[in-house]
Amino acid sequence: MPLLHVAPGVAIEEDEVVVTMIRAQGAGGQNVNKVSSAVHLRFDIGASSLPEDWKQALLQKKDRRITSAGVVVIKAQAYRSQEKNRADALERLGVLLASVAEPPKPRKPTRPTKGSQQRRLQRKVQHGEIKRLRGRVNED
Repeated sequence: MPLLHVAPGVAIEEDEVVVTMIRAQGAGGQNVNKVSSAVHLRFDIGASSLPEDWKQALLQKKDRRITSAGVVVIKAQAYRSQEKNRADALERLGVLLASVAEPPKPRKPTRPTKGSQQRRLQRKVQHGEIKRLRGRVNED
């Protein structure tokens, strides 16, 4: 049974994700000092069963959660329970993977209108005139 459904026909198996429990950071009293409630999730992109184009898109993505070795590292510690933090980490992984599911729309090149070009040049002339008038006043 797959652990995480990302898109139709694409799912992540449980053996592809390494989840370790660690102690959460920050204040929290006795509970945070005793219980390992935070989750450290690691997902190796290269060794996964994702389609090749998804792997390439993920590796090219500029995201601080993706290491140079191609491993996604997500730390979840927002909740007090391991189960909620684990679900949160898996959901964040799913959102990251779904972001490359659909290729970005190609940019359609546009040109500025004649009127906008003329207005821009007129603003430049006015600004230059203002700066020229800031100079010294000659009292001859």
